[in-house]
Amino acid sequence: MRTTLSLRRAALALTAVGALALTGCGDGGDAKKSGGGTDKDTDSAPTVTLPKLDGENISVAAVWTGPEQANFTEVLGEFEKRTGAKVSFVPAQDPIVNFLGTKIAGGEPPDVAMIPQVGAIQQAVAKKWAKAVGEEAKAQLTKNYAKVWQDLGAVDGTQYGVYFKAANKSLIWYNAAAFDNAGASEPKTWKDFITTAETISASGVTPVSVAGADGWTLTDWFENVYLSQAGPEKYDQLAKHEIPWTDPSVKDALTTLAELFGKPELIAGGADGALQTEFPASVTQTFTGGDQPKGAMVFEGDFVSINIAQTEAKIGTDAKVFPFPAVGADSPVVTGGDAAVALKDSKGAQALLTWLASADAAKIWAEAGGFISPNKNLDSAAYPNEVQRTMAEALVAAGDDVRFDMSDQAPQSFGGTPGKGQWKILQDFLKNPKDIAGAQQKLESEAAKAYKS
Repeated sequence: MRTTLSLRRAALALTAVGALALTGCGDGGDAKKSGGGTDKDTDSAPTVTLPKLDGENISVAAVWTGPEQANFTEVLGEFEKRTGAKVSFVPAQDPIVNFLGTKIAGGEPPDVAMIPQVGAIQQAVAKKWAKAVGEEAKAQLTKNYAKVWQDLGAVDGTQYGVYFKAANKSLIWYNAAAFDNAGASEPKTWKDFITTAETISASGVTPVSVAGADGWTLTDWFENVYLSQAGPEKYDQLAKHEIPWTDPSVKDALTTLAELFGKPELIAGGADGALQTEFPASVTQTFTGGDQPKGAMVFEGDFVSINIAQTEAKIGTDAKVFPFPAVGADSPVVTGGDAAVALKDSKGAQALLTWLASADAAKIWAEAGGFISPNKNLDSAAYPNEVQRTMAEALVAAGDDVRFDMSDQAPQSFGGTPGKGQWKILQDFLKNPKDIAGAQQKLESEAAKAYKS
């Protein structure tokens, strides 16, 4: 994706999200039934026509686990009811391209894979694994998606991916009781964010929970700081490796991040503890323990709500949210997403892509919570609370002015592999944030190899 997100417009929309959270707007869990479904009406007239697939077996690979897997299984279950096909979920691991390569080499590729990086889609196409999207699915995409989301799933003008799940990755979620105890308020700038963190620390609660065990969260920290501080043009250039990672703008962003990472007393467990904290735990430890959590704030996208739902905290009262603080003139907004890509030329695989491109499929997970869809024809009333509803509406309203996660645009060896590339280098930086020049050199060396510059 090469277009940019209008920072001011999106930041204003997300500020409205924070305001809604402050007034209290329900939780992400009460509407749920066992198994991830909801009590909302799912029997309205179908918006998509699917073929009969009685007796056909379809496999879908994705890295989702826990509640995300359960909710996606609900989506697949409805597809089974409508078509007669049998769909099996194949648990995948990151990096998904490596996982798929193993399956393909073994002669057992899944029919469809949910791919979370633009760069990984491009790799699947280059390896001739991916199959072009059929006419029925393309018709759903044309009807339901802004052009930018179609373009994100296309390579050299051919459509390969259907973006089913999107994310707003520029949010700070916080424990309202811990804020109240400390007399802290929502910060709007990075300077105020650090001051707020120090205020909370002085109250006896560690302010920030960082999921350092998952390198992708650290790339998101960097991207939000970089986008706000360096601006859209530089972001585009760095995303395409048109400027090196030794550029002064990268130094500035890492220096800003070091204002947090370099103060271990502001991070739950310090750097060592953060590096052992996986993303789900970074959320749950923020919303357990009442007003004495292990961390008062946690950074990540709208999908944090699905992990909050595993605690007793209620979104809008116990768990609130504000936009990522502005480092430059405006708060940043970074988005990500998961695209369905067919790996087999089959009627079932194409039918599943058609289903996932429909508003009917999106509605099922939207009602369950922890999900935002780029599908513009999904009725926002499907979302279980005003926080998620407003975030989804802001994403759809942005239309073609959307900015995609930088690391997800990169070759997977650099931007999407555990223990390597950006993920590993930023984990090392979290441990030693004083070595900014060293981190830059390592990032540039790895990027140059990955982009074959």
